[in-house]
Amino acid sequence: MRAAVLYEHGPIDNLTFEANYREPKAGPGEVVVKVKASSLNYHDVFTCQGMPGIKVPLPVIPGLDVAGEVAELGAGVTGWSVGDPVLVNPIWPGKGLMGEMLDGGLAEYCLCSAEQLIRIPTGVTYAQAASLPVAYGTAHRMMFDNGGVKAGERVLILGASGGVGTCCVILAKMMGCEVVVASQSQSKLDRLKDMGADHGIFYDKFERSIWGLYGKPHRRTYDGGVDVVVNFTGGDSWVPSMKACKRGGRILTCGATAGFDPKTDLRYIWTFELQIRGSNSWSVSDLETLMQMIADGRMSPIIDKELPIEEAAAGIKMLENREVFGKVVIAP
Repeated sequence: MRAAVLYEHGPIDNLTFEANYREPKAGPGEVVVKVKASSLNYHDVFTCQGMPGIKVPLPVIPGLDVAGEVAELGAGVTGWSVGDPVLVNPIWPGKGLMGEMLDGGLAEYCLCSAEQLIRIPTGVTYAQAASLPVAYGTAHRMMFDNGGVKAGERVLILGASGGVGTCCVILAKMMGCEVVVASQSQSKLDRLKDMGADHGIFYDKFERSIWGLYGKPHRRTYDGGVDVVVNFTGGDSWVPSMKACKRGGRILTCGATAGFDPKTDLRYIWTFELQIRGSNSWSVSDLETLMQMIADGRMSPIIDKELPIEEAAAGIKMLENREVFGKVVIAP
């Protein structure tokens, strides 16, 4: 089968296209899925480069998010038939994350546990389904299960043009929030406003832009600032996020693409009674809810490009260079 295979950590070019890689076979309780779409995530950049403290078994096929058709059923698998359209939950119970600890979706076929399968409803394409787990599922859990975002709140979204960010914009507007997006690119800000964002600001001194919109937060009152900052970038944006929050405001985080050990300032946390809420991954119900939203016509994932397996490395480079608006999908 055709596949994109990582033999050695380092630059993205180490991801090698193979025209005749070994095909998986289903064992007991397992399923082989014929991949129709696999979306890329920034996690694929980390997998290619290598992550401190995480030993990835090499060679490995990256690609966490997989949608396709059931191609083979292992012994003991019930409730599924060959040809069923399925989304694969990337977490294989007891084994780890597909596309990292196990072969993922950047191939014509992939192996998974039957426990990971989620049925794709009518009206949802494979590319749409494959866009969901790591980015949209994580965003949904962060915004609602853990973040408690409510109608009428002011929400600042950093990194708004990526997969998680565009989903946060969609969900916040669906909830009835006033949404501010931040980017380093005017063209991306324009596209985000076309999606429904109310205000677009640049990253440089973004907290001051928030003060210009809503006033400077006051430690004795609840005036000024935003109710929620969505910050999964970390790095130099961490302290400015605190300065952008109103008293009692919440900072929601599910990642650290710009640095996991930023300088911080505890004074803002106690003085303004800020809440830092972390969120990790997604639940099956998040994915089912999102697919039903798509089927009902209430939302659609933002897909920037669809590429063949042969161009998987180029797609991951686009993520690394921040050249993506929404999701990149690899479609065998």
